[in-house]
Amino acid sequence: MRSSNPVFSRRGFSRDNGYAGFNAAPQAGGPAVGTQGNPYAQGAPGAPQGGNPYAQNPYAQQDLQHGAPPQTPPAAGRMTMDDVVARTAMTLGTVTVGAVLAWVLLPVTSSSFGLAIGSALIAMVFALVQAFKRKASPALILAYAAFEGVFLGVISEMYNSRWSGAPFQAVLGTMAVSGATLLIYKAGWIRVTARYARIGMAIAIAFVLVMAVNLLLVVFGVADDGGLRSMGPLGAIVGILAIVLGAFFLTLDFKQIEDGIAYGAPRDEAWLAAFGLTMSLVWIYLEMLRLVAIFSGND
Repeated sequence: MRSSNPVFSRRGFSRDNGYAGFNAAPQAGGPAVGTQGNPYAQGAPGAPQGGNPYAQNPYAQQDLQHGAPPQTPPAAGRMTMDDVVARTAMTLGTVTVGAVLAWVLLPVTSSSFGLAIGSALIAMVFALVQAFKRKASPALILAYAAFEGVFLGVISEMYNSRWSGAPFQAVLGTMAVSGATLLIYKAGWIRVTARYARIGMAIAIAFVLVMAVNLLLVVFGVADDGGLRSMGPLGAIVGILAIVLGAFFLTLDFKQIEDGIAYGAPRDEAWLAAFGLTMSLVWIYLEMLRLVAIFSGND
């Protein structure tokens, strides 16, 4: 199953059974557990193993209690954790370079804010184009990262001019949330199942729709002081909920990476993993930045 939305869903590696390949149940008389729904398995079920080293049940030794796939030996042309780390570092590095350059070169003015909004829109276009492509495009992903970095740099500088040190605190908060989410995920306290993904995505879509309506109400003067996104207690509650949703997105990213490695996904899929991780971290950073500003008050 493949989603075209770069924000509300994540690309799973098992597309035929279950939700994005999460804990798909085997069917009676069907292929062995792990081979059904594997888009990278070659040949018919039960046939001799072909060119794909993971064609014969990559989950044969799966821990049924925790749903954790086994560690499989890397093969040429297959995605590995090193590939994911390297491409994520490249993508986040591009975001960072863009943000630093925007911070240093662009003063805090209304024109800079307009440039930030324009950069965010361009980044969104690149993200949507990549989301509708069947294969990862490193050029599109890095272009998205560059323009997203410009947007983050300008916005961060504006926040820093009003609340000194807010961007640095937001970075620390983002690292804390992402690190804690990874530890909880690896400890098995969170199981990314079909039900978990469906409920989480429904909440995320509802959240964004409510925020869109709130924005329209603010623009037309119906809601004062930002409405649900005010700089008061209500805005803080909404911000915390948004950060929790960002952590939810990260768990889907982690599951995507695990499944990709277990199923023997092509190496290019590591770019999609980096793409998803970057968007999740950007989401958390922006919400953390706003939350820091709210708790800092008018200081």
